[in-house]
Amino acid sequence: MRRLDEMHLAHPFYGSRQMLRHLRREGIVAGRHRVRRLMRLMGMEAIYRKPRTSAPNPRHRVYPYLLRDLVIDRPDQVWCADITYIPVSGGFFYRVAVMDWASRHVLSWRLSNTMDVGFCIEALEAVLRSGSPEIFNTDQGSQFTSIDFTGRIRAAGARCSMDGRGRYLDNIFIERLWRSLKYEAVYLRELPDGRAAEREIGDWFDFYNRVRPHSSLDGRAPGEVYRDKWGKAA
Repeated sequence: MRRLDEMHLAHPFYGSRQMLRHLRREGIVAGRHRVRRLMRLMGMEAIYRKPRTSAPNPRHRVYPYLLRDLVIDRPDQVWCADITYIPVSGGFFYRVAVMDWASRHVLSWRLSNTMDVGFCIEALEAVLRSGSPEIFNTDQGSQFTSIDFTGRIRAAGARCSMDGRGRYLDNIFIERLWRSLKYEAVYLRELPDGRAAEREIGDWFDFYNRVRPHSSLDGRAPGEVYRDKWGKAA
């Protein structure tokens, strides 16, 4: 499962057949049915990533995508949130993060071993205590379309925006965040359990916000940009 996750990040266009060929070239013995089953378990699909945590609920309202052709050039103009899969020994956890779009600053995050909406709401409430954006963008996953989640966003005075179905590039900056997290932290270590994952990923997010330079931010760290433009502590 860990190797499938690595390959999917590197080659998101791989389907189960190509994944199987790649595994066999590396000497990993597996059948196609097993590869397909594990890909479904982790929510992987060729061309775009569609986690099970983002499965839509047809009874929930879906909001239009508001970011197309929008110039996003200041902190707290747009926030976004997403969920990703984090492998640990013998299983996996789910990680949600809320990020400021303009500065790439990670505002809050939570880890969970279930797909319940609760950990997403915890991450949202943690950051809404200190402010709110003009627009909050997510995918169409059932956690993000739930009345509890969207109600809190609207109560804070923000507008809800949601990616088009299957269009992970609509939320591209947080997708890049997950890629960096996995290659710079998760895949460099064997994470035995959720406690270790919480510690390692927390350390990496602190490094990412305060130290890690971004070329798109003129070499500054996300926390510097978020703090300097608004006089807020990163």
